[in-house]
Amino acid sequence: MASTPDKTLNGKVAFVGGASRNLGGLISTTLGAEGALVAVHYNSDSSRAKAEDVAAQINAGPGEAFALQGDLTQVSEVERVFNETVNRFGKLDYSINTAGMVLKKPLTEITEEEYDRMFAVNSKAAFFVMREAARRIEDGGKIINVVTSLLAAYTGLYSTYAGSKAPVEHFTRALSKELYGRNISVNTIAPGPMDTSFFYPAEDDGAVAFHKSSAMNGELTKIEDIVPWVRFLLTDGWWANGQTLLLNGGYTTR
Repeated sequence: MASTPDKTLNGKVAFVGGASRNLGGLISTTLGAEGALVAVHYNSDSSRAKAEDVAAQINAGPGEAFALQGDLTQVSEVERVFNETVNRFGKLDYSINTAGMVLKKPLTEITEEEYDRMFAVNSKAAFFVMREAARRIEDGGKIINVVTSLLAAYTGLYSTYAGSKAPVEHFTRALSKELYGRNISVNTIAPGPMDTSFFYPAEDDGAVAFHKSSAMNGELTKIEDIVPWVRFLLTDGWWANGQTLLLNGGYTTR
């Protein structure tokens, strides 16, 4: 029978998908500040400098990191980035995928190309990141996905965004069950609209005001509100498994 997992972050190896800025960046630096070894993933050349800055912040402290480019919509690239992570650090303890893409548009106006792209980034990439993490992860490891609190909303205009995130909930439940016996938990975090550069390009001023009014204190979710929950799931919260945590100040509930 497996024992209770070690709850320290020091010396743990983490792959963080979409780590060049915003939530992924803060998760990475938070883990690094406690001595974790972090593969700081980024997608495109335009994100390289920011990813390298995140890695540099970690390397200036007790942790260790390197920036790692890869298109997660390509299975061969997902395999490569996980291989590079394990080759660099010798193992894998955590996989935390924050990568995603948002589209706000009436369903009747969405093109086939937009549909395919949204599902490639938000669903296919998440699936194969989970697959490759599960193939390599140490006993006692943790896999965390980031989706959206819109999964619990009754709203239009986000059909392909929330719709392409929705399968990740089932992937999470299925994989968490398949990994029974190894103390590996698999969970999904669903933040409310976050006060980041990811959010604002898709929303006009009226929509921003509405999103703010829908949560406690009339505020958007901040990345600083989410990172402690990630840390909790990696340590003391290890008993949570197969769950979707809506972390949104009451923006949506279920």
